[in-house]
Amino acid sequence: MKYKNIMWFLMVVAMLSPIWVTAQSDQAIRIKATVKDQTGFPLSVVEIKNEEEEVITTTDENGIFTIDVLPNSLLIVTAPGYETKVLRVSAQMDEIILYSELESRLVNTAYQKRDQSNLIGGISFVNVPELLQKNYFTYSLDNMEVFAPGFHGNLWGNNEYLLLVDGVPRDVGSVMPLEIEQVTFLKGISAVALYGSRAAKGVIMITTKRGAAGKQRINVTTNTGIHVPKGIPKYLGSAEYMTLYNEARTNDGLQPLYTQEDVFNHGSGSNPYRYPNLDFYSPQYLQEAYSRHDGTLEIAGGNDRARYYTNLGFMSEGSLLNFGQATQNRNERFNIRGNVDMNLSKNITAFADAAVIFYNGKGVNANFFQGAASIRPHRFSPLIPISALEEDDEASMNFVRNSSHLIDGQFLLGGTQLEQSNPIAGIYAGGSSQFTSRQYQFNTGVNADLKNVLPGLTFSSRFGLDYATSYNLSFNNNYAVYQPQWNNYAGQDLISGLTRFGQDASSRTQNINNSRFQQTMAMSAQLNYKTVINEHHEISAILVAGGFQRSVSEVYHAVSNANVGLHLAYNFKNKYLVEMNNAIIHSARLPENNRRAFSPTMSLGWRISNEEFLQGSIFDNLLLSVSGGIIHTDLDIQDYYLYEQVYTQQGDGTVFYTWKDGLNNISTISRRGANPNMTFPKREEVNFGIDASLFNNRLAFTGSYFLSRMSGLLVQRSDVYPSYFTTGFPASSFIPFENYNSDQRSGFDFNLNWNQKLGAANLNFGIVGTYYNTKALQRGENWQDPYQERTNNPIDAIWGLRNQGFFGNTEQINASPTQIFGEVLPGDLRYADQNGDGRVTPQDEVFLGRGGWFGAPLTLGFNVTAQVKNFTFFAMGVARKGAYAMQNSSYFWVSGEAKYSEVVRDRWTEGTAESATFPRLTTLNGANNFRNSDFWLYSTDRFDLARVQLTYNVPAEQFFGGEFIKGMNVYINGSNLLTLSPNRKILEMNIGTAPQTRFFNLGLSAQF
Repeated sequence: MKYKNIMWFLMVVAMLSPIWVTAQSDQAIRIKATVKDQTGFPLSVVEIKNEEEEVITTTDENGIFTIDVLPNSLLIVTAPGYETKVLRVSAQMDEIILYSELESRLVNTAYQKRDQSNLIGGISFVNVPELLQKNYFTYSLDNMEVFAPGFHGNLWGNNEYLLLVDGVPRDVGSVMPLEIEQVTFLKGISAVALYGSRAAKGVIMITTKRGAAGKQRINVTTNTGIHVPKGIPKYLGSAEYMTLYNEARTNDGLQPLYTQEDVFNHGSGSNPYRYPNLDFYSPQYLQEAYSRHDGTLEIAGGNDRARYYTNLGFMSEGSLLNFGQATQNRNERFNIRGNVDMNLSKNITAFADAAVIFYNGKGVNANFFQGAASIRPHRFSPLIPISALEEDDEASMNFVRNSSHLIDGQFLLGGTQLEQSNPIAGIYAGGSSQFTSRQYQFNTGVNADLKNVLPGLTFSSRFGLDYATSYNLSFNNNYAVYQPQWNNYAGQDLISGLTRFGQDASSRTQNINNSRFQQTMAMSAQLNYKTVINEHHEISAILVAGGFQRSVSEVYHAVSNANVGLHLAYNFKNKYLVEMNNAIIHSARLPENNRRAFSPTMSLGWRISNEEFLQGSIFDNLLLSVSGGIIHTDLDIQDYYLYEQVYTQQGDGTVFYTWKDGLNNISTISRRGANPNMTFPKREEVNFGIDASLFNNRLAFTGSYFLSRMSGLLVQRSDVYPSYFTTGFPASSFIPFENYNSDQRSGFDFNLNWNQKLGAANLNFGIVGTYYNTKALQRGENWQDPYQERTNNPIDAIWGLRNQGFFGNTEQINASPTQIFGEVLPGDLRYADQNGDGRVTPQDEVFLGRGGWFGAPLTLGFNVTAQVKNFTFFAMGVARKGAYAMQNSSYFWVSGEAKYSEVVRDRWTEGTAESATFPRLTTLNGANNFRNSDFWLYSTDRFDLARVQLTYNVPAEQFFGGEFIKGMNVYINGSNLLTLSPNRKILEMNIGTAPQTRFFNLGLSAQF
């Protein structure tokens, strides 16, 4: 309760901070001051405003102004091209320094803010408020690959990154875009080093908005939109399914199961209750669209003593399901975020942040779309009409009278002995559920200026504590389903009897399950030093100790990260830059003698545009950089105690060899051998960067090339130990884990941005690209054939057999190598015997293509902005290329009693042998056909028109007089509008889950 009380106190402070008041004296004093830039040059075009943002004076040609003001009042100093400065009047004011906007564009990086023009080491960033002015989005990292080079769902081809929200590891869903100030992508080894072991594969930093001194600002944003499904799976109707199922039985040498009369009746639609043709994607169950609404209120302001920011947001979203209790399905999210920055004294500042997120998801106790992918259309009718019961069937009428679930007063729930529970009946009668999630977050910290100890020395600290709880609350009802016995009397179908399966019963008890609790604690403390010597030598240093720990319910060990970091940097004339980021890390996942390691990195930068030979050239800025180093990490050590010998006890001893004879024996099994010399895996990397702007900043280009190696990855090396050191059943091994495997990632990223004014239009075009390649440099493997070695092949490799088409006849089967995966008949897939041993086995699998499991090998993002008067047009697209996937879902791998999709229409038969694109149908397991091979391989290359938005900036002065409403934007946009791909239908289709959707939205943002 102590932590919770602290959190609520901080929230109250953050929410009430707008009423922070300051007493003032009523006796005016005369102030005479000079406004200068950071080089000491006086500025003559400077406006001095009061707290109401009214201009009260300006500087003269010497940068001097003189005013009579009350002591302790606020002055706002603004000049074109310079950062606005807010200060409180004091008798000692004589000089005010303004910093250029170009030189003071700060980017949040590891434990510090850095000038945008001096970023080296592999860093990208996105300023979210600027992006939201033309591009409304609802997920914090949505389409960031369009704006951030190096990001493609991961960073530089790595498979894991550390996500920080205000310096604390948090879930990306805990913050919405309207709460965010900046997203920073730390890709390079030097950029992430100070965060230690858990950051070794990249860091994404999300920094939320904060208040600024000045008049209180209120922003209101509201949106309403609809989701429209696309890519609906297409399954065969009953008649076609039954016909093809008969064909499959014939292929297997069996008699047809369904008569022609059965097929005709199911296909005619004359009585869908007796001869069902169940379509889960029909309007009977799904609506054409569902809605999403959100609203956000932001309040910010303050003065030089305290600044505050508050965000209140609400979101509500429906679902496609449109029957039974599913009509009440809805997801709702409510959040409150607040922060306050306080000047406690002249040299000490503090901050307090707090946020709460309430999420409720109301649903049903059934998985509708999973049933849609598996339940065959002819099996049963979900509803049985009471009107079809024979009048004298008293037994059936008794079922009706005693049923707790009469649908619309006209139907009983249908089913069979095999389908006693099904998602449609479950949605009507199975009860409801509600997923509840609560997240509580707060940060606090103190900053101190230690110039009295040493000029340029400061101290910073941060402490964060999060709680997240979730659970599912449900009412679980039992229900009966009925199987009718149909008869036909004089041409009329009637039900002569019902068979009931199950009972209607409800305990009316709330059930709680899937409970989860998560706690995260993070803290850091740092000493910062910065000085400038003789105006040319800028030196900075940071000594930081930081770490975090995340505990999850029912998991014994917490995820921990602890390290001490040292940052040293030198900048000469903004021309030559040197930077070192080093860390000493600790991890309890290693043996006691190997739990610490030193991670050194270094970066060098040369601003070549500041050299005399480039003065007056087309380059406004040209910065070249190189970075390299080593980071030790425990990210790839998946568990604790892997360095120890481990024995476990399994089962009751009746199926394994045991240590003794007799009853109730217990088996003792070795899981691994001991390795007391286990050490950290390492990321070793070198990367090169370029940052350039040309033609008076109309053209900007940034780029990076990286070569990265992960070495010392853990593996149990069966290639160097005798085979008897491990067994498959029971699963046992005496082989230890050791540092052996290594991987390589290489590639490049770039960002090209062009600004141009054409007449009254301001145009901006951007293209962002990321390409990466992966290679398994070293593997502990003992494949019999070289072509199966994983070494020197991509890490995300897909392996499978090479197909040679379909077997056309028995003679061809007899003349081909034996395929060991089951009986082979004409129409089955024929595979290549790679090793020539006369048998097709898993040893004949070869490399087929890259899976793109860490992101597409090549990702290109395009964005274009056109602004004409008060209208802004924005569009963006994403291209992904170079990856492959397997058509291995139940939609494609059809055998046995599986549901048939439209792909089986192009099956192999004797009459379609030349044009067939699908194997023969079978009611057996189809093990020969349905396995990884290039027959099922498809390219995932695609281009997505991700978003189009048109924004109108309402002239506030003209429409509202500029008094109450200071500004307003109205916009309309669409998302996920178009996909261009040779395999578009596959890429847009979800199997077993809700369909993908297009989203159309109307929004309004107003400033007060």
